Amino acid sequence: MRIISGKYKGKRITAPKSLPVRPTTDMAKEALFNILHNRFYFEEIRVLDLFCGTGNISFEFASRGVMSIVSVDKDYRCVKFVAGMASEMEMNIKTFKEDAFKFLGKTTDTFDIIFADPPYQFDTKQFMRIVQLVSERQLLNEGGLLILEHSKHTELTEAATFLEKRHYGGSVFSFFGN
Repeated sequence: MRIISGKYKGKRITAPKSLPVRPTTDMAKEALFNILHNRFYFEEIRVLDLFCGTGNISFEFASRGVMSIVSVDKDYRCVKFVAGMASEMEMNIKTFKEDAFKFLGKTTDTFDIIFADPPYQFDTKQFMRIVQLVSERQLLNEGGLLILEHSKHTELTEAATFLEKRHYGGSVFSFFGN
C-alpha cells in the first residue's frame, strides 16, 4: 500500500503478510479522499478508524494533516503494526486493541469522520449495528460522516441516516449522516 497525498505522498508501507486484513485499494482510497477533501478541512477534524487493519486509512488521514486520529482493531498484531508505523512517521494516531462494537459502546469522544472497514463476511445486521451505535450514542459531530466499506452484495440503504453509496470495483462506500 502507498500513501496517496500529503506529507508522506508516495511512501510505500509494507505490512506483514500474516495480518488478517484486506486493505482498501489505492483506487478506492483515492476516490474516497477526493470526496472527503471537498467536504472537510482535514486540519480541523477528528477521525475514528474502526477495524483499522494495516492502518492504511489512518495513515492517509495523518499524511493529510488530521491531528486527531483514533485507530481501533481487535487484532493485537494490527494494532502493534499501526502504532509502530505511526511512531516511526511521527503521526498522532492513538491505537486501541478492542472490539469495534465495544469501543463504540463505551467511547465518550465524538468525531467528524468515522470510517469502518469490517470483514466483508459481516451480515447486514452487523453493519447496521455500527450505524445504530454511532447514531444512538451521537458519536458524530454536526455535519459528520460515518463511512462503511463493504462488498457490493451488502445493502445498507434502509438506514434512516443513509446518505449515498459509491462503487469502486468490488468495494462500496456507504455514507451516513447524523
